[in-house]
Amino acid sequence: MVNLEELEKVKKKALEDHIPIIMDDTLEVIKKILEEEKPKNILEIGTAVGYSASQFARFAPEAHIDTIELSEERVKEATENIKNIGVQNQITIFLGNAVEILPTLNKEYDIIFIDANKGKYPIFLEEGIRLIKNKGLILADNILYKGYVLSDYNKHKQRTAVRHLREYIAKAIEDTRLESQILEVGDGLAISRVSK
Repeated sequence: MVNLEELEKVKKKALEDHIPIIMDDTLEVIKKILEEEKPKNILEIGTAVGYSASQFARFAPEAHIDTIELSEERVKEATENIKNIGVQNQITIFLGNAVEILPTLNKEYDIIFIDANKGKYPIFLEEGIRLIKNKGLILADNILYKGYVLSDYNKHKQRTAVRHLREYIAKAIEDTRLESQILEVGDGLAISRVSK
């Protein structure tokens, strides 16, 4: 049984601590996707405090979620949160760098959710295509990155992230294995159906 009160607490604390979590309108879209697709295996790249993984567990009660997080501190917090929310049996957290962990995975996923280092999105997409089952979905959050990606934004600080997100979008649209759409919900959500 998902403890909604605890889930709300995790959200509130993340917002107070300025930890980026999935936005409500993005979550609404993903909730619909999970209810339609009824996934058995979900992979999340970027656990943070475990909020989105817990929401996925809530909306896809039959699914098992593997989630990868680089920060040891975040993994500790996420583990605690997931336990308090009551979805620990549905979620496995991998601690480490997703770029190194992804090539070691050989399970097939129905849905892959990317919400981690923006500069690595093209790598995550490649690995995602390898790990996703035929007709599975790859979702990439924050793909429009505060509107920078579609503007002529060129400030040094975010330039690399913006360049890699543009590269991700180009691939999502041009790769013949992918049928993609970009939704302007939250900070942008790319949805790609993969045909192998």
